Amino acid sequence: MTYIDWIGLAAGFLTTTAFFPQVVRCWRTRHTRDISRPFTLLTAFGLALWLLYGIFLVATPVILANSISLGLVIVLLALKLRYG
Repeated sequence: MTYIDWIGLAAGFLTTTAFFPQVVRCWRTRHTRDISRPFTLLTAFGLALWLLYGIFLVATPVILANSISLGLVIVLLALKLRYG
């Protein structure tokens, strides 16, 4: 891997882990009223497109970060639909 890949992995790690506190909080409190449904849907759609882009380019950092982020946002959306 090149240093550019490492930069991509670091960026992906930081942006992906940013979703964890929100998902954990919503999971524990079962409170999602403050989560915007349009934000969550748009984020999920954008992440899906980034994932597709990464797959076409065979860009491992893009694929890893966006697949994990998309999974977290889908969980957040499911929590929003269930508790919100």
